[in-house]
Amino acid sequence: MSFIEKLNQASMSVQSYSSLFHLLHVILCHTASTTLPLLSFLLSPFIHSLFIPFVISFPFYNAFTSLNLYTIMLSKSFSLVFFSSFSLNLLLSYVNCSHLPADAQALLDFKRKADLNNKLDFNTTFSHCKWQGVQCYKHRVVRLVIEGYNLGGIFSSDSLTRLDQLRVLSLQNNSLVGLIPNLSSLTNLKALFLHHNRFSGSFPPSIVTLHRIRTLDLSYNNLTAELPTWLARLDRLYYLRLEFNQFLGPIPALNQSTLSVFNVSSNNLKGPIPVTLVLSKFSPSSYNHNPGLCGKILHKQCSKIHFFGPAAADPASSAAPMEAVGGIGQQSSQLRGVGLSKPSRNSHTSKALIWGFIVGVTVLIGSVTCFALAVRKQRRDRHIERTTMASDYSANADAAAVMRTEEEMEEKVKSAQQEGMIKVAAAAATVGKSGSLVFCAGETELYSLEQLMRGSAELLGRGTIGTTYKAVLDNRLIVCVKRLDSSRIGGAGKEVFQQHMESVGALRHPNLVPLRCYFEAKEERLLVYDYQPNGSLFSLIHGSKSARAKPLHWTSCLKIAEDIAQGLSYIHQAWRLVHGNLKSSNVLLGSDFEACITDYCLSVLAESSLAEDDPSLWAYKAPEFRKSDSEATSKSDVYAFGVLLLELLTGKPPSEHPYLTPNDIVHWVRSARDVADGGSDENRLVMLLEVAIACSVASPEQRPNMWQVLKMLQEIKEAALMEEDDLSTGEEMS
Repeated sequence: MSFIEKLNQASMSVQSYSSLFHLLHVILCHTASTTLPLLSFLLSPFIHSLFIPFVISFPFYNAFTSLNLYTIMLSKSFSLVFFSSFSLNLLLSYVNCSHLPADAQALLDFKRKADLNNKLDFNTTFSHCKWQGVQCYKHRVVRLVIEGYNLGGIFSSDSLTRLDQLRVLSLQNNSLVGLIPNLSSLTNLKALFLHHNRFSGSFPPSIVTLHRIRTLDLSYNNLTAELPTWLARLDRLYYLRLEFNQFLGPIPALNQSTLSVFNVSSNNLKGPIPVTLVLSKFSPSSYNHNPGLCGKILHKQCSKIHFFGPAAADPASSAAPMEAVGGIGQQSSQLRGVGLSKPSRNSHTSKALIWGFIVGVTVLIGSVTCFALAVRKQRRDRHIERTTMASDYSANADAAAVMRTEEEMEEKVKSAQQEGMIKVAAAAATVGKSGSLVFCAGETELYSLEQLMRGSAELLGRGTIGTTYKAVLDNRLIVCVKRLDSSRIGGAGKEVFQQHMESVGALRHPNLVPLRCYFEAKEERLLVYDYQPNGSLFSLIHGSKSARAKPLHWTSCLKIAEDIAQGLSYIHQAWRLVHGNLKSSNVLLGSDFEACITDYCLSVLAESSLAEDDPSLWAYKAPEFRKSDSEATSKSDVYAFGVLLLELLTGKPPSEHPYLTPNDIVHWVRSARDVADGGSDENRLVMLLEVAIACSVASPEQRPNMWQVLKMLQEIKEAALMEEDDLSTGEEMS
C-alpha cells in the first residue's frame, strides 16, 4: 500500500483521537523531521475546537452555564493538557518510525529494489515479525519465505544480507534479475531457495563461507561459468539442485556422505563425471541434457585421447587406482597430462580396416615380386653356363661377409651384456650401501626407493629443519617428502635417528599427518608423509599476498582449534612426546578440511633452537623455551597453541600480536574482527579468547595441559550446540 493510499484511508476515518493520531503517524513517517514543530502549531486551533464539544458533553456543564468564563478557562486548560499529550505522542511516534529495528529496515531495503510491482505489504505500523513471509525468534528474523510474487526487481547487496540470524531464505519464483549478492554475512543460513528466477553471473562464491548450509537450490536461472571445486568442502550439504542453468566445465568431485538430493541436468557441463561413492548413487537423470558429459556413471565412453593434446582421464579405467589410493590417481593423471582409456568399438573397427589394407597391399606386392622373379629366372637359365663360376664366387664372398658380420654382432652383444652386468652390479652395490626405505608401524610397502627417486618432484617449501617436496610416483601415488637438513640434525647418530623415527612413525591419529616411511644413509635423511591436498592453515588464515583474508568465523576457529588440541593431546598423553615446532604452517588441511599436525617431534633432533634461525618463530616460543640450552616441553607446546589460537581469531601473524593485558586483548581482538559487543557469537568468541589467554601465560606452571585445553574447547562446543537446539525449538514453537 502506497503512502497516498494510506493517507487517504486514514483521512476518511478521522472521527476520533486514535484515527487522527494514525493519520499524523503516517504523515510523520514519510516527511522530514522539520515538519513536526510546524504541524503542531498549525493543528493547535483544530485540536482546541475538537475539545469544546468534548467538555460540553460532561453532565456538570449545565450546572455552570452561567459561569461562561470558568467554562472557557476550564476548556482551555484541558485543551492545553490534551495538546501537550498529543504532541508528545506525535514526537514519540516519529522517533519510533525513524528508528525501525535493523531487521525491519533490511526488509524495507529489499522491498525497495526488488518489489517493482508493489506486491509486498510491509506495513510499518505493525511489528516486522507480523509481515508476510517473516518469522522471528526473539524479535530477530530467522525465516523469510517470499515465493511466487513476481517481484521483478533485483536482490540488492545491502538488504537481506544484514539478517545475520536468518536460517531459511526462500525467494523462489519471483522473476528476480541481476547477480546474486555476497551472502557471506548470513553465517547462520541453513537453507537457500533461489530457483525459478532470472539470476545471472557465475556461481556465487560467497556460499563457500556458509558453513551451516544444508539446502541449496539455484535451479532454473541463467547462471554461467564453471562449478567451483570448493563445493566438495560444504560438508553439511544435503540438497543441491542446479539444473536448467548454463554452467560449463566439469562436475566437481563431490563426495559428502550427507548429500542425498543432487541434480545438474540441462546445463553445458562436459568431461568425465568423477567416480565417487556419492555421485555414483544418483541416476543418469541427474546428469541428463549435458551433451559433453561422459564416463562410467552415464555408461558413455569419453572421446579418444590425443597424444599431443589435452588429456581427459576415463573414470572407468582409473576407478580402481583411485579407490586404491583414495582419489590420488586422478590428480596424478592430471599432473602428468596423460590419461588412460579403454579402446572403444570404433577404435577396433579402425584397426581392422587398417590391417585389411596392409594385407591387401602386401599380397599385391608379393604377386608383382613373384612375377619379376620368374622372368629373371628364365633369363638366368639362358646364361647359366656362362655365369656359374661367377655365381659361385659371388655366393662364397657373400657368405663370408655374412659370417664376418654375424661374428662382429655377436662380439658386440657379448660386450653389451658384460657392460650391463657391470652396471647392474654397481647399482646393486649402490643400493646396498645407501639402504632402502624403512616403513613404519607395519605399513604396506606400496613403493620402493627407486620409484621414489624416479617420481616427479615439486618444491612445496623450505622450513627450519629441511625442505619439503611433492612427489608423484609412477603408480599414480602422491606423497610428501621432507629432506632433512644435515647441518641442523648432524649431531643425531644413525641409531638415535632410527630409534626416534620408529617412535614417531608409530603415532597414528586422525589429526596427525602420518609418517609412512623414512630413509637414512650417511648425511641423507628423508621422511615420507601422506600428501595433504588443501594446503596449510597459514594460507587459510592469511590468504595470498595480493588478497588478505578476513578472520575466520568463530565456529571455524573452534573446529580447527579442537582438531589441533586432539592431535597435541594424543602426542602428550599417549606417547609422552612433544611437538616442539607448532605453528600455522605446520598445520595442514586434509581431504575433508580437518586440521592435521605435521613436522611433529622433530625438534629434539635439531642441534640448536629452531627459533634462532627463523625470527618469525620467536613469538610461538614460550619464555622458558627461548633460552638456547632449553628443550621443548608439553607446556611450551601449550604456549604455542595459545599463540596459534590468537592467530586464528584475529587473522594476524604472531609477530603483530601486541603485549597487552587480558582486558585490552579482548578489545584488540574485537577491533581486529570488527565485531560489536553483545550477542551469542561474540560471547563464544570471548570464551575462545579466554582459552588462548590461559594457554599463553608466562609461567608454565599456570598453563593448563592439552587435555584440559581440549575439555575447555569441547565445553564451548557443547554450549553452542545447546543454544542452537534451543533456538531451533523456539523456531518450531513460533
